[in-house]
Amino acid sequence: MDQKTLQALYGLKWNPFSRDLPSEALQKRPEIEHFCWRAENLVMDGGFALITGDPGTGKSAALRIVAERIGAIPEVVVAEFSRPQSRVGDFYREMGFLFNLDIRCSNRYGGHKSLREKWRAHIESTLFKPVIMIDEAQQMDPLVLTELRLLSSDKFDTKVLITVILCGDARLTEKLNTPELLPINSRLRTKLVMQSATREELIEILTEALELAGNPSLMTEELIATLAEHANGNCREMMIAADELLCEAVRRELKQMDTKLYIEYYTARQESRPKPRERVSGLTTAKPMINVGSLGKRKGL
Repeated sequence: MDQKTLQALYGLKWNPFSRDLPSEALQKRPEIEHFCWRAENLVMDGGFALITGDPGTGKSAALRIVAERIGAIPEVVVAEFSRPQSRVGDFYREMGFLFNLDIRCSNRYGGHKSLREKWRAHIESTLFKPVIMIDEAQQMDPLVLTELRLLSSDKFDTKVLITVILCGDARLTEKLNTPELLPINSRLRTKLVMQSATREELIEILTEALELAGNPSLMTEELIATLAEHANGNCREMMIAADELLCEAVRRELKQMDTKLYIEYYTARQESRPKPRERVSGLTTAKPMINVGSLGKRKGL
């Protein structure tokens, strides 16, 4: 759906259900605001912070809000590490790219030294620690996480050179509880745990999304409640369903989305699915295709 169509049909400033929302459309819940405040203070002291939660609970959106809030502080450098699955060699390559240094994976000591020297110079001139943000951090190699911890520590661990914000699902929490990564777990200065939303919270989130996009009456209250009830506490699942209905509403050129659209759309989807195949003796088999007319001719009927 293009923006011109949404503007013409519904007066929307943007698609309220899209993942690519503008910063003013990101909903700042109280727990996210508190984490932002803690993170803003952390850029003075450095250290590790953690955002975690189940898939679809808004971790990446929270990380984006934190990045924009910290990035608004003058002279604070915010770097986004884009390949959490990297091995140590590629980790140093990307760190060199992020901080404008020529780092060769064949000379890790040189890269280690160059990064720390640059960070020290930045801290002396601005008093702020550089910030490294890593989404999907559950994919990180424990060796890379350990390397990051060693890079951040200076003068026998009495000074910290960077602020690291890790974001990942429950696998990251489990990983940080392993013996080899307990030194990082013990250094976590603040945590944000994203929880599954209640029905009332999902209704509030969807209602606010419509208001911020410029058309609070785009959906009926009944449809909003229906989407919230069927989302199983998962905000992402609710937004995906809402986006599907919006596409269908645009196709039909409807003025408002309601429960009738919901029932018709998902009933049609259910009917279009292939019929289940029969199970015989524990094996799945399709029903044979028989032409009754030709069968009768062969039998002389």
